[in-house]
Amino acid sequence: MFDTLIKINCYSKNKILKNIAKNLLEKLYCCEINCIEIDRSVLFAHHARGSIIIASKICENVVICQNVTIGTNMKYNKINNEWENIGNPIICRNVVIADGAKILGPIIIGKNSFVAVGAIVTKDIPANSIAYGVNQYKAKDMNYDFVYNANMIKFEKLIEANNKLIERFNEKNNLMD
Repeated sequence: MFDTLIKINCYSKNKILKNIAKNLLEKLYCCEINCIEIDRSVLFAHHARGSIIIASKICENVVICQNVTIGTNMKYNKINNEWENIGNPIICRNVVIADGAKILGPIIIGKNSFVAVGAIVTKDIPANSIAYGVNQYKAKDMNYDFVYNANMIKFEKLIEANNKLIERFNEKNNLMD
């Protein structure tokens, strides 16, 4: 159902259907998605739960995780009586945006970049970068993908790794008792 609502919300020309889809996305998934341009290949992990996505443009093969905010950070200048910092982000192709990241203002996130968990970004990020912290970035090691890769891990392997971690925890916990 989520994918159908996204298609209607983002690509339908019918304003009534778009409004119905928008309201259902907010009610069922606690998310708002409103972009001037969004490529059909954009993926939303965990049904974009808790996300507000208001962008100028989101390009192809972008992955957006839960609790992400993409939007404006404009301000009103009372001295000049005008708005400043007007506009919403552009997310270039092959960007992965991890849980809880905030991308705000008229900025561009360069292609093949990764926006880390909890990052706050209000400045342009160059292509092939990892954005982290508050407006920090470094070159991305192109030999690694973070959080998402089309060749996703098998569920069984993830369970096995978690069970090993629980064993390690239990061993350490028993030593501390």
